[in-house]
Amino acid sequence: MWMAIGIVLFALGLLFSIAWHELGHLTFAKLFKVRTTQYMVGFGKTLWSKKVGETEYGLKAIPLGGYIRMVGMVPPDRHGRQRITSTALGPAGFFRQMIEDSRSADRAQVQETDDGRQFYQLHPFKRIVIMFAGPFMNLVLAVGLFAIVMTTIGTPQSTTTVQQVSACVVPASAPAAEQNRTDCGRDTWTPARLAGLQAGDRITTFAGQQITSWDQLTELIRAAAGTTVPITVDRAGRSVTTQVPIVRTERPVLDDRGRLAGTVETGFLGVQSQQQYQTASIGSAFTRTGEFIATAARAVVAIPARIPALWEAAFTGEERDPDSPVGVVGAGRLAGDILEADTQAKDKLSLFLTLLAGFNMSLFLLNLLPLLPLDGGHILGAVIEWIRRGWAKLRRAATPPPFDVAKLMPVAYVVALLFIALSALTLVADIVNPVKIF
Repeated sequence: MWMAIGIVLFALGLLFSIAWHELGHLTFAKLFKVRTTQYMVGFGKTLWSKKVGETEYGLKAIPLGGYIRMVGMVPPDRHGRQRITSTALGPAGFFRQMIEDSRSADRAQVQETDDGRQFYQLHPFKRIVIMFAGPFMNLVLAVGLFAIVMTTIGTPQSTTTVQQVSACVVPASAPAAEQNRTDCGRDTWTPARLAGLQAGDRITTFAGQQITSWDQLTELIRAAAGTTVPITVDRAGRSVTTQVPIVRTERPVLDDRGRLAGTVETGFLGVQSQQQYQTASIGSAFTRTGEFIATAARAVVAIPARIPALWEAAFTGEERDPDSPVGVVGAGRLAGDILEADTQAKDKLSLFLTLLAGFNMSLFLLNLLPLLPLDGGHILGAVIEWIRRGWAKLRRAATPPPFDVAKLMPVAYVVALLFIALSALTLVADIVNPVKIF
């Protein structure tokens, strides 16, 4: 049941994120007086719509995107014609017809009263603002969600209180099935088990040093390999000191994403830290967002390199890389896993909101790619026109005509096909070999 609830909640969060994104475009389009005929969440068949003023607001059947329809996004050709029918043969004629079909579809909705209210007639700066506003709204939402998590729920921090005592010393190179084994002889018991440490013990001193943090304790344990040290714990208000032989064993080394990067011989005690939620300042949300932007940007750049592994995971059963691209279905399953997991309510809420924030961060970055039909493609067209205007002004030449974004439509079709192919591959992988959080 929780799996289904998680998927439904994520779907609602996705719909809100899309509507929020398009609201950014709509707000500035209205502010700059561009006639906007539609504001739609989703694609395909219209489920509900209502016209308010000159704009139709609606919800469509496929919640995988959205759009606003602004009049005059594509200018007429340099001679003022709304459409040209090409008779040229071969690829050149095909692409020319594609361009003119795009122009015709866009210009068909232009009316005589729209002069001065068409998107292409705006100053390039205003066009950039309108197109950037959508992704920016996703960034705002991500920051807001991070702020909620960090200032009201908090983030789990390791404490010096023992959550669990591990049973056996198992080298990091041992098979995964043996990592959490409990059926071992006394000669391979962990030092913590031999010393009688218990869940709930708060470690106060280690080898005579006052312990103030889990990180400090971890470093001391690593350095004490092969020695016997006194450890003092607070056990239900009573101070207990015991001698503990710290063993040397092979432990995993994790990278900054928590993935196995190697192993190292180090000291080992055999206790797991109790996690405690600690809130932070609002500034931490901005810091966290900056870190997330950097991580998400690296992930977006790395998508092409991860496609072969995604193909292997989808069709050959290879282990799915946790960092592989995840689609809407995969993200929905992750949301279901979060709610179905045997964790406390704070854990569920924190992870769910973080997942939704990460999804909005991805929307922010992907939509800024300088490719049509993404927002970044329209921003690129406006930037090019702005540069051309500036260059003409420096040369005291005539103002150049508006940048013809329709000429980028062949590229837009290629980009759209690539996105559809990647989405289909991701969908298959998310169904047959999904990414797991736990």
